[in-house]
Amino acid sequence: MSQVGIQELLEAGVHFGHQTSRWNPNMRRYIAGEIDGIHIIDLLQTEEMLEEARRFVGELTSGGGKVLFVGTKKQASDVIEDWAGKSNMPYVNRRCPAC
Repeated sequence: MSQVGIQELLEAGVHFGHQTSRWNPNMRRYIAGEIDGIHIIDLLQTEEMLEEARRFVGELTSGGGKVLFVGTKKQASDVIEDWAGKSNMPYVNRRCPAC
Protein backbone atom coordinates (compact mmCIF):
# COMPACT_ATOMS: atom_id res chain seq x y z
CA MET A 1 0.00 0.00 0.00
CA SER A 2 1.43 3.38 -0.93
CA GLN A 3 1.87 6.08 1.67
CA VAL A 4 -0.23 9.22 1.51
CA GLY A 5 1.38 12.59 2.18
CA ILE A 6 0.17 16.07 3.00
CA GLN A 7 0.04 17.05 -0.69
CA GLU A 8 -2.31 14.16 -1.58
CA LEU A 9 -4.53 14.91 1.42
CA LEU A 10 -4.71 18.57 0.43
CA GLU A 11 -5.52 17.75 -3.21
CA ALA A 12 -8.27 15.37 -2.07
CA GLY A 13 -9.84 18.12 0.05
CA VAL A 14 -9.49 16.16 3.28
CA HIS A 15 -8.85 19.38 5.18
CA PHE A 16 -12.41 20.62 4.72
CA GLY A 17 -14.51 19.73 7.76
CA HIS A 18 -18.10 20.46 8.69
CA GLN A 19 -19.73 23.85 8.88
CA THR A 20 -18.74 25.64 12.08
CA SER A 21 -22.39 25.68 13.16
CA ARG A 22 -22.63 21.86 12.91
CA TRP A 23 -19.63 20.54 14.76
CA ASN A 24 -18.86 18.17 17.58
CA PRO A 25 -16.81 19.79 20.38
CA ASN A 26 -14.86 16.52 20.76
CA MET A 27 -13.22 17.37 17.41
CA ARG A 28 -11.69 20.60 18.77
CA ARG A 29 -8.16 19.17 19.02
CA TYR A 30 -8.18 18.17 15.32
CA ILE A 31 -9.31 21.55 13.97
CA ALA A 32 -6.56 23.85 12.69
CA GLY A 33 -8.79 26.84 11.98
CA GLU A 34 -11.85 28.16 10.19
CA ILE A 35 -12.43 29.69 6.77
CA ASP A 36 -15.78 31.04 5.60
CA GLY A 37 -17.73 29.10 8.23
CA ILE A 38 -15.99 25.77 7.51
CA HIS A 39 -13.60 24.11 9.94
CA ILE A 40 -10.17 23.27 8.54
CA ILE A 41 -8.79 19.92 9.71
CA ASP A 42 -5.15 19.71 10.83
CA LEU A 43 -3.49 17.69 8.05
CA LEU A 44 -0.29 17.08 10.04
CA GLN A 45 -2.28 15.14 12.62
CA THR A 46 -4.29 13.46 9.87
CA GLU A 47 -1.12 12.28 8.14
CA GLU A 48 0.30 10.87 11.38
CA MET A 49 -2.92 9.09 12.33
CA LEU A 50 -3.41 7.74 8.82
CA GLU A 51 0.08 6.22 8.94
CA GLU A 52 -0.66 4.72 12.36
CA ALA A 53 -3.91 3.20 11.02
CA ARG A 54 -2.09 1.86 7.94
CA ARG A 55 0.53 0.23 10.13
CA PHE A 56 -2.14 -1.30 12.40
CA VAL A 57 -4.13 -2.74 9.49
CA GLY A 58 -0.92 -4.12 7.96
CA GLU A 59 -0.05 -5.91 11.19
CA LEU A 60 -3.62 -7.16 11.63
CA THR A 61 -3.92 -8.59 8.13
CA SER A 62 -0.43 -10.09 8.11
CA GLY A 63 -1.55 -12.14 11.11
CA GLY A 64 -4.63 -13.39 9.27
CA GLY A 65 -7.05 -10.77 10.63
CA LYS A 66 -9.98 -9.38 8.66
CA VAL A 67 -10.93 -5.78 7.92
CA LEU A 68 -14.52 -4.80 7.18
CA PHE A 69 -14.70 -2.20 4.38
CA VAL A 70 -17.71 0.14 4.82
CA GLY A 71 -18.82 2.91 2.49
CA THR A 72 -22.48 3.42 1.69
CA LYS A 73 -22.35 6.71 -0.19
CA LYS A 74 -22.97 6.39 -3.92
CA GLN A 75 -19.50 7.74 -4.74
CA ALA A 76 -17.81 5.17 -2.48
CA SER A 77 -19.92 2.10 -3.25
CA ASP A 78 -17.96 0.82 -6.25
CA VAL A 79 -14.56 1.67 -4.76
CA ILE A 80 -15.39 -0.22 -1.56
CA GLU A 81 -16.50 -3.26 -3.54
CA ASP A 82 -13.38 -3.18 -5.76
CA TRP A 83 -10.84 -2.83 -2.94
CA ALA A 84 -12.57 -5.34 -0.69
CA GLY A 85 -12.55 -7.80 -3.57
CA LYS A 86 -8.87 -7.15 -4.34
CA SER A 87 -7.95 -7.77 -0.72
CA ASN A 88 -10.42 -10.63 -0.19
CA MET A 89 -12.11 -8.85 2.73
CA PRO A 90 -15.79 -8.45 3.69
CA TYR A 91 -17.56 -5.22 2.82
CA VAL A 92 -20.79 -3.22 3.15
CA ASN A 93 -21.51 -0.79 0.34
CA ARG A 94 -25.32 -0.47 0.43
CA ARG A 95 -27.72 0.66 3.11
CA CYS A 96 -30.48 -1.64 4.29
CA PRO A 97 -33.62 -0.72 2.28
CA ALA A 98 -35.85 -1.31 5.31
CA CYS A 99 -33.72 0.87 7.62
